[in-house]
Amino acid sequence: MPLPVSRTAPGAPPRARTLLRLLAVLAVVLGTALAAPAPEARAAVTLTRVTDFGTNPGALTMYVHRPAALPAHPPVVVALHGCTQSAQVYADNSGLPQLADEDGFLLVLAETSAANNPNRCFNWFQSGDNRRGQGEALSVRQMVSHAVTAYGADPRRVYVTGLSAGGAMTAVMLGTYPDVFSAGAVVAGLPYDCTRDNSPYTCMNPGVDLSPADWAQRVRDAYPSYTGPWPRTAIWYGDQDTTVVPRNATELRDQWTALHGLTQTPTRTAAIGPDATRQDQYLAADGTVAVEVDRVPGIGHGTPVDPGTGSEQCGSTGAPYFLDSICSSRWIARFFGLDTTDPGDPGPGDPGDGGTAVCWTASNYAQVQAGRATTSGGSTYAKGSGQNMGLYNTFVTHTLKESPTGYFTLADTGCP
Repeated sequence: MPLPVSRTAPGAPPRARTLLRLLAVLAVVLGTALAAPAPEARAAVTLTRVTDFGTNPGALTMYVHRPAALPAHPPVVVALHGCTQSAQVYADNSGLPQLADEDGFLLVLAETSAANNPNRCFNWFQSGDNRRGQGEALSVRQMVSHAVTAYGADPRRVYVTGLSAGGAMTAVMLGTYPDVFSAGAVVAGLPYDCTRDNSPYTCMNPGVDLSPADWAQRVRDAYPSYTGPWPRTAIWYGDQDTTVVPRNATELRDQWTALHGLTQTPTRTAAIGPDATRQDQYLAADGTVAVEVDRVPGIGHGTPVDPGTGSEQCGSTGAPYFLDSICSSRWIARFFGLDTTDPGDPGPGDPGDGGTAVCWTASNYAQVQAGRATTSGGSTYAKGSGQNMGLYNTFVTHTLKESPTGYFTLADTGCP
C-alpha cells in the first residue's frame, strides 16, 4: 500500500498535485519494469462495466463478473483492489472469478481512480468517504443495491473483501453498513476509524493500540441506531508485512471480537494450507465462526495466492502484491459459506453444530494443535473415538469427521 494521498489535498497547488500524480504513475512503471522475470501472459477475466448504479457520490467505477451458470438469487461478493491496482488486475490475479464460476456467486468489483487518489487507493482514511451515507462508502453500498435489483441477488448473502487500502475499505463497509454485509474478509487492512485521531501513516506502521472496547465503540459510532447482528469477519495478514504491520491484525481482531461479545482468546487454532498458515477462530454461542485470523508465514504485503490447478489452488502472481503462498480467496469463500468444495460444510464458518458431520484434513500435528486429537507416547489419537492416527508429526495426514460436536473419527476413505 503506497502512502495514501488525499483526493482533495486542499492545501496543495495544482502543480504539486500534478507532480504527485506523475510520481504515482512513475512508481507503477518502475515497479513493473523491475519485476523479473516477466509473468507468462494470461487471458484477462471478462468484466462488464455498469455505468448507472446510483448517484455515486464517491466517483467509483463498478464492474461485474457474472458466471455463465449463475443460479437464481445468487450471493454477492464485493471485491476492493489495493493501491496502484485496478478492478481488472484484482480480477485477473486474486482467484475470485474462478471461485465465482465454481461456487455460483456474483462478483462485483469496485474501482477507484487517480482522480480520487493519485495512488489509486480507496480513501479509507478520509471522513468524507468512510462514513455511512456519503462518499465512497455510499457508492459501494449503491453497487450492492444495483446487484440485488438488476441481477436478482440475495440481499441476505452479501459479502465484501479487499486488499490493503481495499482491506481497510472492507472494514469501513462492515462498520458503516452492518445491515448490508453478512461477513467480510480484510486482507492486510486496518481497524475501522483508526484515523479518527491518528494519521494514516501511524495506523499503517507502527499501528495503534486501543482496548477492544474502544475499537468496538468506533464501529458502534458509525451507525448508532443499529441493533442487529454484527458481520462475521476474517482477517488475513502476512507475518512479514512492513507496510501495514501485523499489529493491525491483532487490533482488528480486538475490534470485531469485542463487537461480538467474545474474548480475545481463540476457541480453536489450526494450521491450514501448504504453508501452515495459522488460523485462529473465535466461535459465537451458536457455534459459528464469528471472527477468524489467518496469519500467513513468510510473506509481506499482498494477497496470498497459490497458482495451479489443484482443488485448493487459485490466483496468479502476475502482478505486484499477489504473493505465492496459500489460496486465500478459497478460504475466504469457505468462511463466507460459499465454497462448494468444502467437504461436509454445514454452513457459514464451519460451525460443526447441530449434529451435521464436519470434516477436517490436516497433518497429525495440526489436528492436535486444533484440539481435534491428542498425543501420547509419540502417537496421535482422535478425540472422542480414541482411534490411533499414527506418529505425532507434520508428515502424517488424516481426515477427521466431527459428529457430534467434539467427537472425531477417522474418515480417510470418505467424508461425511
